[in-house]
Amino acid sequence: MAGGPREVLTLQLGHFAGFVGAHWWNQQDAALCRPTDAKEPPGELCPDVLYRTGRTLHGQETYTPRLILMDLKGSLSSLKQEGGLYKDKQLDAAIAWQGKLTTHKEEIYPKNPYLQDLLSAEGVLNSDGIWRVKSIPNGKGPPPFTTATTPKPVIPTEGSIRVWSDFLRVHLHPRSICMIQKYNHDGEAGRLEAFGQGESILKEPKYLEELEDRLHFYVEECDYLQGFQILCDLHNGFSGVGAKAAELLQDEYSGRGIITWGLLPGPYCLGEPQKNIYRLLNTAFGLVHLSAHSSLVCPLSLGGSLGLQPEPPVNFPHLQYDAALPFHCGAILATALDTITVPYRLCSSPVSMVHLADMLNFSGKKVVTAGATIPFPLVPSQSLPDTLMQLGEATPWTPLSACGDPSGTCCFAQSVVLRGLDRACHTSQLTPGTPLPSPLHACTTGEEVLAQYLQQQQQPRVRSSSHLLLTPCKVVPPYPYLFSSSLSQQGLVLDGPPTGAAVESIPVLGALCSSSSLNRTLGDLAKDLARLDLRRWASFMDAGVEQDDLEETLQELRSLAQCYQSGDSLMD
Repeated sequence: MAGGPREVLTLQLGHFAGFVGAHWWNQQDAALCRPTDAKEPPGELCPDVLYRTGRTLHGQETYTPRLILMDLKGSLSSLKQEGGLYKDKQLDAAIAWQGKLTTHKEEIYPKNPYLQDLLSAEGVLNSDGIWRVKSIPNGKGPPPFTTATTPKPVIPTEGSIRVWSDFLRVHLHPRSICMIQKYNHDGEAGRLEAFGQGESILKEPKYLEELEDRLHFYVEECDYLQGFQILCDLHNGFSGVGAKAAELLQDEYSGRGIITWGLLPGPYCLGEPQKNIYRLLNTAFGLVHLSAHSSLVCPLSLGGSLGLQPEPPVNFPHLQYDAALPFHCGAILATALDTITVPYRLCSSPVSMVHLADMLNFSGKKVVTAGATIPFPLVPSQSLPDTLMQLGEATPWTPLSACGDPSGTCCFAQSVVLRGLDRACHTSQLTPGTPLPSPLHACTTGEEVLAQYLQQQQQPRVRSSSHLLLTPCKVVPPYPYLFSSSLSQQGLVLDGPPTGAAVESIPVLGALCSSSSLNRTLGDLAKDLARLDLRRWASFMDAGVEQDDLEETLQELRSLAQCYQSGDSLMD
């Protein structure tokens, strides 16, 4: 990459963001641990965009995510806040006091059985207390995978997963984890429930200075920082934390891209009215404030609605998942995220975060929707033109932004990525002289096939960008086994009996769209908000939100919704 990698700093805010983030980092790690006989060519995606190299105090080289994460007291389970790779000098200095000490011992959480093999696979704790990390080839992650030396991984069971750290296989830098001690992860008391509570956290000097110090640490070592990606819970008080963090980034690092992924868990329960109302309020306040300070905001959820009217979770033909499990939902959303973020992570001709946002957010359209086909349904005996032709005129991806059925809506701009297909199937393999079933079969490259298909799908004058990659998405343990028996080891749809082999990688089609569906979705959110009798929800207002703030948010939501009117779609 000319001039070096364009670095991205990731902020991960909230516990559901932790589930999505843990799967995301596990997938990045799996892509680094490539089999020595890997068929996919190296170098399509640049890991240095997301990772940083460093050294422990004992000289071992490390390769860790460029990450700051915030979560609540009690959310780490057996994971230490300072990580396990090396000790931080400042943390050591904090215990240099020579006077009388009183020790308060917290309950020690047992390490999840799944993580027991992590220590033996990636290093060893010596008798002198020093963690010896295995050597890092070319400064890029753990040693290459070899069946002779790597034990077969233990697959975690859903019942063994309490928190996201129960299945995180990636070592974190000591500056990554920032705990919010004033709120609890477990229990009914001391919860971070409201937007105003989250905003107030980063108004406190203690937490603001801690975040700023970590930002400066990571940013100052970057040569070509392109921006920040924020993975943020949208349904709870972390929507306020995310809004203040985005505001801080916009003020301190103007000109850098800020792309925010607003994360919501699966469908909610009708029997929990306070949680549902808070979810609505936090989502509304979060979207308005995040869009004011971000280059781009994208809600991500497997639920069917952002508002109070519950809708069933989305369906994937070749996946069986439990929408009530964050472990399952987080895996699917991480897979979509790993695909739609490809443009700004490419080794060759990357699209910067700023340029990607500029393409999608013109005319005030800072909120976008996401969609993905997981896995992309290619049969080994077919070509890409065959599969796309079979998809027909319907939207080829499952919506992932809780905006309902996209049929009948129009697209203003889109960024599409298709990954994981062998080059041999990119174009038609018909024998010369055979009548062509469609114009797609006349294309000479896979890139041309994808671009022409998208052009056929959309109205004229739609801004469109597409990328075709050979690199698939890795879904090895601890990724949950969600796949139907009709898939091969490479995630292709079998046209014969099941082989019984576990799926290890999959092709994925992912898209970011500026869509008129947001006109209805944001408008409905505003209507739900306007109907609320706030006297019943005084506790939300007591958390630091004024009546004027609510009126302003309502007006901003309506204005945002109007940005997405199509010619024949007028708000009532």
